[in-house]
Amino acid sequence: MKATGIVRRIDDLGRVVIPKEIRRVLRIREGDPLEIYTDTNGEVIFKKYSPMGELGPYTKQYAEVLSRTTSMPVVICDRDHIIAVSGIPKKDVLDKRISPFMESYMENRKNFTWASDSDNFCVADGVEPVVSVMSPIIGSGDVLGAVAILMQDRKTAPSQTNIKLAQVAASFLGKQMEE
Repeated sequence: MKATGIVRRIDDLGRVVIPKEIRRVLRIREGDPLEIYTDTNGEVIFKKYSPMGELGPYTKQYAEVLSRTTSMPVVICDRDHIIAVSGIPKKDVLDKRISPFMESYMENRKNFTWASDSDNFCVADGVEPVVSVMSPIIGSGDVLGAVAILMQDRKTAPSQTNIKLAQVAASFLGKQMEE
């Protein structure tokens, strides 16, 4: 655990204000759910809650099947981090923070399909290959994450099949979160 040097008092309703700098760095937005943990030493830990974390086994299996089907690397992320990967080394990608481009497309509920005249962007900083197709995961009206199929060569536009597969995967995972 890292000390910040910031001290806050609890108000009469039991609330504590999380400083703006910390919220910005950790990408905590108004309305974001936080999990609260305690330990026997009296520590209280707030952790950003990811509902996609509940689908851990499903996301890993879906990424593997989608990667085998498309013969391309596949990444599934929540709103902040990569939670499942297949087709590229997991140690290089898993749990990395998503790139601002991924975050922007997700927040705007936009699908992304690479074309020769479009920008190349990575799913996370320092992660190659670049995104070929990305579809946001939406459940109960909220953006929960995204499914991205990555490309190896930066020359070939994604097939209509791959575009649809990413959209189906995102829809399926969104529906799973509603149940």
